[in-house]
Amino acid sequence: MGTVALVVALGGCSATGGAPRADEEGGLAGGVDTERIVVSMISHGAPGDTYWDLVRKGAEDAAKKDNIELRYSSDPQAPNQANLVQSAIDSGVDGIAVTMPNAGAIGPVAKKASEAGIPTVGLNAGMDEYQKYGMSAFFGQEEKVAGNKAGERLKSQGAKHTLCVIHEQGNKSQEDRCAGLKKGQGSKVELLYVNGQDLTAAQSTLNAKLAQDKSIDWVMALQAPVALRAVDAIADAGASAKVATFDTNAELVDAIAQGDVAWAVDQQPYMQGYLAVDALWLAHRNGSTVGGGRPVYTGPSFVDENNVDVISESAKEGLR
Repeated sequence: MGTVALVVALGGCSATGGAPRADEEGGLAGGVDTERIVVSMISHGAPGDTYWDLVRKGAEDAAKKDNIELRYSSDPQAPNQANLVQSAIDSGVDGIAVTMPNAGAIGPVAKKASEAGIPTVGLNAGMDEYQKYGMSAFFGQEEKVAGNKAGERLKSQGAKHTLCVIHEQGNKSQEDRCAGLKKGQGSKVELLYVNGQDLTAAQSTLNAKLAQDKSIDWVMALQAPVALRAVDAIADAGASAKVATFDTNAELVDAIAQGDVAWAVDQQPYMQGYLAVDALWLAHRNGSTVGGGRPVYTGPSFVDENNVDVISESAKEGLR
């Protein structure tokens, strides 16, 4: 990939040059005293999807440290998400971080932001195309690679017929995960589409499929809430399939510790949100770009019974 140059005007910094700010009691607040800027983060997160709580928490922590006003918004519908990006441009924000589950719909407006001189970075979805739309950096995981590694792990555990559950139809990242899974596993991988915004309906769809086809020996969810519903669906259907998933939350981490879910592929969403906001502060601070023209990988890694205790406390605090 070629490096995309980011041309920005440096923010007017205070005379102390970024020294820690003093809090109201005269102590250090743990941040900097550079000029306060406004950053918009626009994701495709659906209401109730706990994954995005972790992304947002990371973004908020970075914003607090960097003296940034963070404006977070989301919409799972690509046209609406594109409109949110346009609104951020119109409001004159100082930086934009955006996900691109549908690059064709969201990329052009993201490019408008970059061409308007607004530092713009990508995160989570859109790694293959972020540079095409003028973004200076990207934070996330390569979904086909993550899927392939998950498939290889399933193969090593004897998987013969895996159900890969897509909860956002039209989301390229999720399609890529399942494609990578099929390549890595090398045996039957079947796609099942559910409505991730209606987990009760998603569980019913899973229940019916598992009751109808007892040859399914693994269910691979692409988010923690669906994985937890898959556990219940397997019990209801009297099936014997095991569950693995992409992504975690506090409840999912507990499920791994209890043996209800075998393992999870972790792309560290807190880190994605944190690094995206921090990169925008650096762009204003000294014109820096992050990644040297390459994506910054936050995953994949595996969380299983062998290391779940390491992250359990962080998960309870909404950090993993």
